[in-house]
Amino acid sequence: MSEYEAVIGLEIHAELKTLSKMFCCCDASFGGEPNSRTCPVCLGLPGVLPVLNRRAVELATRLALALQCEIAPHSIFHRKNYFYPDMPKNFQISQYDLPLGVGGHLDLEMEEAAVRVGITRVHLEEDTGKTVHVGESGRIHGSEYSLEDFNRAGVPLLEIVTEPDIRTPGHARAFLQELKSIMEHLEISDCKMEEGSLRCDANISLRKRGGTQFGVKAEVKNMNSFRALYRALDYEIKRQNEVLSQGGEVVQETRHWDADANVTTPLRTKEYAFDYRYFPEPDLVPLELERSFIDEVRAGLPELPAERRRRFREDYGLPEHDAALLTSSKAMGDFFESAVEAGADPKAASNWMMGELSAHLNAQSMEIGEVLVAPAQLAEMIALVDGGVISGKIAKAVFEEMLESGRDPGDIVREKGITQISDEEELARLIEEAIRENPASVEDYRKGKEKALGFLVGQVMRKTKGRANPQVVNDLLRKSLES
Repeated sequence: MSEYEAVIGLEIHAELKTLSKMFCCCDASFGGEPNSRTCPVCLGLPGVLPVLNRRAVELATRLALALQCEIAPHSIFHRKNYFYPDMPKNFQISQYDLPLGVGGHLDLEMEEAAVRVGITRVHLEEDTGKTVHVGESGRIHGSEYSLEDFNRAGVPLLEIVTEPDIRTPGHARAFLQELKSIMEHLEISDCKMEEGSLRCDANISLRKRGGTQFGVKAEVKNMNSFRALYRALDYEIKRQNEVLSQGGEVVQETRHWDADANVTTPLRTKEYAFDYRYFPEPDLVPLELERSFIDEVRAGLPELPAERRRRFREDYGLPEHDAALLTSSKAMGDFFESAVEAGADPKAASNWMMGELSAHLNAQSMEIGEVLVAPAQLAEMIALVDGGVISGKIAKAVFEEMLESGRDPGDIVREKGITQISDEEELARLIEEAIRENPASVEDYRKGKEKALGFLVGQVMRKTKGRANPQVVNDLLRKSLES
């Protein structure tokens, strides 16, 4: 065990699910022709005035309350000044020392023990534009030229800053997964990391195990997946440990995660708050939330993932592992409950979703909302298995076609003529054939070799091309051999 332990804090940015931008009426949806969703306000042209998006405030308050934060009765916006090309006005409107929500927490249900991560602050700001560096590296160093797209500039952004309570890459990944699930259940963000609507930076330092004084931290950026977050932190812990073990000093800086090389590299010297020259935004009045507004938002909070997991265990009798996977996203949990409402056995629906359905989603890099199979179709297929119409093996082939075509399982079974054979007279005839054709296996079974029975069952299944009901075949075969 290393003599050092990691101290990790996360900074998460989530684009809010609003129709318009934070301070203007421009379309806030993803994509679009570059620079087609801009106006004088989000471009910061002279003489314009921002107007705060009420819906963004409501969504931010929802998350702050879900994270047990205290909602500030009075907060203000500041100008955060910097010279970056992705904000044409050269400042970002953000909240600084008076954020919307403070002092919350999020509890993680880890296998080894429960972990509570403190929430320092939840605050509102506007997103920046997008810079595309043209060249082999994809970064400013070595690029031939850069292009700017300001469509994203001004999109409502929520920043969540944690306390430095995280000690392992695994806990950091679990925190981000749980937070993503919470935001999906609250319906405040689409959380699409591949589109940049959910982004995570990490501050990480090492200190002597058991100590209380923080070490020098590095900020790691460009972690656009749960896997990247885990691997980047794992690498950075090893890098800093090696530096300290050799008597060196860790430099406070911002580092870039290179997913191809699996390393972090220096990006720039770490900025301090005073580098941004914060001052109150003169064009916006202070934000004061009435108690009635906060109470209304609190009353409208939906069931959150932790509560849903508990209900899935208690109401549906699911194991912890099943409940955790099925509530990992709101869409996954909704699909499961819709299948159960359509008549599916909860455990059977869970097994299909965690098995074949999840494998298909991973292979196709799809979200469950994009899958062609509806919950009611899954319930229908499970009913066909439970009713003995098709076997479990046939069901897998049927489900595969359902995933490809979206067709109803009953239609597929009828068209292909692949119903399960349970007729005892027909199966008895095939069993007698198998017995006549395999006398050695019959003799082995009668000598006590149980495996011989499985071979004979397999012969019957082969004759029916897998359509025979294996349990009926097993029972009839035993009776024939023991008579």
